[in-house]
Amino acid sequence: MITRVYRVRIHPDLREEFEPLFRTVARGSVSDCAGCVDVTVGFPSSAAPDEYAMITVWQDEASLRAFAGSDWTVPHIPPGMEKFVDACWVHHFHHG
Repeated sequence: MITRVYRVRIHPDLREEFEPLFRTVARGSVSDCAGCVDVTVGFPSSAAPDEYAMITVWQDEASLRAFAGSDWTVPHIPPGMEKFVDACWVHHFHHG
């Protein structure tokens, strides 16, 4: 299994528009994918008020590749969500 941690810093002036879409569009882009075992959406803390996270768990690299494409090590941003992104990062961890 592979855990994928996607972090995004948004443009603060777009927060009101972004949050409901992050809960629905962004979450929905992964939650129904074959091989996606779990999805957790994280909202900002006072330490990083413009940063959000989505943590997904995948059965294997093949299912992650089917979702994110052949270069699954780069962030996947659903169509229409690009305008919110100031910066984003993705990290992967294999389960032991």
